[in-house]
Amino acid sequence: MKITSVDIIKLFKEPSEQCEIAVAGPWHPIIVRVNTDEGISGYGEIGLAYGIGQKAGFGIGADFASCVIGMDPLDNEAVWNKLHRQTFWGMGNGGVIMAGISGIDIALWDIKGKYYNAPVHKLLGGKTNSRLRTYASQLQFDWGLVARNLTDPADYAEATRKAVADGFDCVKVDPIAYDENGVWYGRSNRGILMQDQIRMAVDRVAAMREAGGPDLDIIIELHALTDANTAIQLGKEMEQFNCFYYEEPTSPMNPELFKEIAAKVNIPMATGERVYSRWGYRPFLEARSIQIIQPDLCNTGGITEGKKICDMAHVYDIGVQGHCCGSPISTAATLQLEAVIPNFVIHELHSSALLPENIATCKYDYKPVNGYYEVPDRPGIGQELTEEAIANSDIETIK
Repeated sequence: MKITSVDIIKLFKEPSEQCEIAVAGPWHPIIVRVNTDEGISGYGEIGLAYGIGQKAGFGIGADFASCVIGMDPLDNEAVWNKLHRQTFWGMGNGGVIMAGISGIDIALWDIKGKYYNAPVHKLLGGKTNSRLRTYASQLQFDWGLVARNLTDPADYAEATRKAVADGFDCVKVDPIAYDENGVWYGRSNRGILMQDQIRMAVDRVAAMREAGGPDLDIIIELHALTDANTAIQLGKEMEQFNCFYYEEPTSPMNPELFKEIAAKVNIPMATGERVYSRWGYRPFLEARSIQIIQPDLCNTGGITEGKKICDMAHVYDIGVQGHCCGSPISTAATLQLEAVIPNFVIHELHSSALLPENIATCKYDYKPVNGYYEVPDRPGIGQELTEEAIANSDIETIK
């Protein structure tokens, strides 16, 4: 079997007013479809659906696709190493480069599963987790179909009650990103926090704790908007709420600073959505400066690399929560890997996954029931784009 062509698909034609998420603006998942001479096609995703970089993701997908034409799609290790080692920039890591590798790699695993008529989790070794605990993510945007910039603690409490009513026993929130006027990063959260900033964050989380009760797990997300100093300040205040873990308290480019924060804040540390490949994770693992890794399979190197990262973390007794903030293709791939790894902790259901426009891009609508996902058993990753979504996309085909 040979790769004959690769389609790079940007969902939602410009202008994209159909589907937007809070803060990040237009929502353009970049999908890779790898086609073969045996009529089997596989889907993957380049993890740059939001923020600045979608055009770069589309371009790197097309550039890297040209390198794999004629190769055997079942040889995913050979393809991965060619993209990593022979494209010059691949070995330098980085979000755009690794996202390009990721999209192609996930598509190859989808092909492999379809070829062998088996879900990817079977090819990776089989399930160690048959049901995947899931949390409601990003409650500072509210919870539901309409995103809002939450400021009042009472609104944070109401968002929590909505998530709990949907069956979740764990939620995630950034309590400091929105200032008192609802402006994202309206005030600097670096250097030293002023007392009213700390009180604002504490009041919001206190309201969530009261609304959710003592058994609700609360993840504190900081998006690296804080630095080591302010993360320690805030973290000491967050300890009273028995938080599940403390995510991205400072830049993921500073592994040693995570160790400093962890020494002074009695909450487990987490990072990983902007950490790429085994080489990016290595300093965190060796220093054991975090307790939870959060690899995004769509930007850290795909399923091939993601499995290796999770296995490395297992050696250091570090748990895994896959970062998942993309189309249903991203969700499907993540579920396949999380089913296999013994150090799985919890799955992320991002608020963007609730958007009907996002759900409608794919054939199957996988949803958690009472806070748990069942792992799809369809061949491959178990997800494909609809014809309607493809028709409403910008596509470049590489042959």
